[in-house]
Amino acid sequence: MFFELVKEMLCAEGIESISAISLKNCIIKKPYLLEKAGIDKGKGNAVIFTVPYYLPGEKDRNISLYAVSKDYHLYFSELFGKILPKLKEQYPSNAFALFSDHSPIDEVHAASAAGLGIIGKNHLLITEKYSSFVFIGSIMTDVCFDTFFSPPKECENCGRCYASCPCHLDTSKCISALSQKKGELSEEEKNVLISSGTAWGCDACQLACPHSEGISETKIPFFLHNRIPHLTSDLIKGMNEDDFSARAYSWRGRNTILRNLKLFENGDENE
Repeated sequence: MFFELVKEMLCAEGIESISAISLKNCIIKKPYLLEKAGIDKGKGNAVIFTVPYYLPGEKDRNISLYAVSKDYHLYFSELFGKILPKLKEQYPSNAFALFSDHSPIDEVHAASAAGLGIIGKNHLLITEKYSSFVFIGSIMTDVCFDTFFSPPKECENCGRCYASCPCHLDTSKCISALSQKKGELSEEEKNVLISSGTAWGCDACQLACPHSEGISETKIPFFLHNRIPHLTSDLIKGMNEDDFSARAYSWRGRNTILRNLKLFENGDENE
């Protein structure tokens, strides 16, 4: 009954890929988040789901696809704001905790173990319909209901993501992480970022994946509107605080994204 209720609410929001897993079958990375919510990791369960965001064909895009629309954290905040009151109304004696990104569990492992996809060499979840262009969400609770588990599956190791990545999937040199690094960049780091052509994030390994060929586009309205695929320094400087804070790159502050953009616009962030 519980899973059917949650699934009905998620489907009403255009979310199609939904499963459930026991927390006993998850890798718990931040147990304090469960403790804070009053959920026993040995008895709790989780509804796991994926939210697609892929939209192709935007010219002159200079940021990662996930950051073109408004910050996905805002989407999950709105989604959970709709779901949580209904769950509390139906199950007033139970505990609930809703997560995306900052989660107590290894989301990719849990999603794969719940049958929602395979794990790529880039450590991303690869789904059948949307490849890795999805966000993972979860609803954890102490409500008892039937769950699913299958050993997580890995991709075919075709090597395309490795070959396409300028860092060959070396997480210590990841361009996405480099674009989010605060403070001054070394000359080598500047050159790496310039050669990547991106001022925020990186999609190279995702786009090269054979599972990304012919994938579907998202139909979720949040990701269809308010899209800014190409950033400039003037655009960032002209945003008011509300508009800027609604973007995925805002968490690092304006100086970080401005530093990156100036590398492309002036050739030197100090000019």
